[in-house]
Amino acid sequence: MSAEPSAGPGPRPARHVLVLGGTTEARRLAEALAPDPSCRVTTSLAGRVASPVLPPGETRIGGFGGVEGLAAWIVVHDVTHVVDATHPFAGRMSFHAAGAAALTGVPLLALRRPGWTPQPGDDWTFVDSLEEAAERLPGLGSRAFLTTGRMGLHTFAHLTGTWFLVRSVDPPAAPVPPLLEVLLDRGPFTLDGERELIARHRIDVLVTKDSGGSATAPKLAAAREAGIPVLVVRRPAMPEGVPETGSVETVQDWLGGWV
Repeated sequence: MSAEPSAGPGPRPARHVLVLGGTTEARRLAEALAPDPSCRVTTSLAGRVASPVLPPGETRIGGFGGVEGLAAWIVVHDVTHVVDATHPFAGRMSFHAAGAAALTGVPLLALRRPGWTPQPGDDWTFVDSLEEAAERLPGLGSRAFLTTGRMGLHTFAHLTGTWFLVRSVDPPAAPVPPLLEVLLDRGPFTLDGERELIARHRIDVLVTKDSGGSATAPKLAAAREAGIPVLVVRRPAMPEGVPETGSVETVQDWLGGWV
């Protein structure tokens, strides 16, 4: 697939929306905007997943080359609006988006799902990083269900006394923990499925990032039912001054106000 989108035939749309994507929310936004002939939509994906689920509209895959590269792409492709719908833990891209918006004067809105909150019966320990999670993990359990993604798995590679069930879309690369079983799967997940995984693998601790949303939330309910502790990695800081919403409809209203 080409990294550069091509404009379709017909009159030029009034808006060219660059969606920094890779999330369910980004795909839903593209689906909502695609039928509007006055709106051209380009979704940018980081390219970290081998076979991503592509949204409607145009797509580009790969990085921009920092703040200046993103700003240049915005100018060359006549982007009129930028929506940061990246994963809550893609903090660097969010800062790049804020910087590029400041350089170009193009309006920016963040579409970001709310984080999770503990419910009665939950046993959650919050940490600020994967490194802190790896430090705290041995004191909480010996059979861990690790759902933080494959990119940070090396952080746990030194834990020789912990058995890991790791779930990710693509296989992880070394270094990895020595006691490891990899489950290749993509959400959304069901409560029954998460219950079965925890029981079958005798999981006694869950490790997750505070990604929010409903697609992967059933693991939290399953952990609560099983009475096992959960290590939750807090979200990184986001750039200040960028308006934020958790609603696709609010983004549509925001875009309509800029026509």
